[in-house]
Amino acid sequence: MEKAASRLEAVRANIARMCKPARRAPADITLIAVSKTHGPEAIRPLIAAGQRVFGENRVQEAAAKWPALREAHGELALHLVGQLQSNKAEEAVALFDCIHSLDRPSLLAALARAMDRQGRRVPCFVQVNIGAEPQKGGCAIDALPAFLAEVRRAEIPLAGLMCVPPAGIEAAPFFALLAKLAADNGVRGLSMGMSDDYEAAVMLGATHVRIGSALFGPRG
Repeated sequence: MEKAASRLEAVRANIARMCKPARRAPADITLIAVSKTHGPEAIRPLIAAGQRVFGENRVQEAAAKWPALREAHGELALHLVGQLQSNKAEEAVALFDCIHSLDRPSLLAALARAMDRQGRRVPCFVQVNIGAEPQKGGCAIDALPAFLAEVRRAEIPLAGLMCVPPAGIEAAPFFALLAKLAADNGVRGLSMGMSDDYEAAVMLGATHVRIGSALFGPRG
């Protein structure tokens, strides 16, 4: 319990510290505690310490643990931060409050149908393949304007852009590029930055940071 509270306090303090030179308000940045692979026993101490926004990578894992946590602990927001298969769109719309991995027309169509059926509009970030990595999901940079137009036509709430920079190299240039793409396309939200690089992301305009190990400790 104390360890969870101290980790949360440290991450919040780092966010506030990086906000000062960027002339930003810490309240403008949503801290998403990424609880993938962690059970309720690891999540409850963070809830007790005041964390209210959580992220999961997989629909099935989230469905197994979050309904009971929400019933027990009240108002919590749940974000899907991992890749989403089109055949899981219906479950994702029912379970999550925000989706960070909208990246292709087939998924857009599946989400729009699910939202229409459920009468629920779930905000979505469009994931951009910022490093042009063939093994990663995300909309190609040159296809982004046309895809954003499709999202807007589908009347899906556009939360912003999301990226996962290439591993092993400096992330800041990729964050700066995502911020430029957002500005060029009239998009405000920026989901970028994880445990190793969220401070740079905050400096460069992140509105949502996705933090796992800095809050939960290393995965076993």
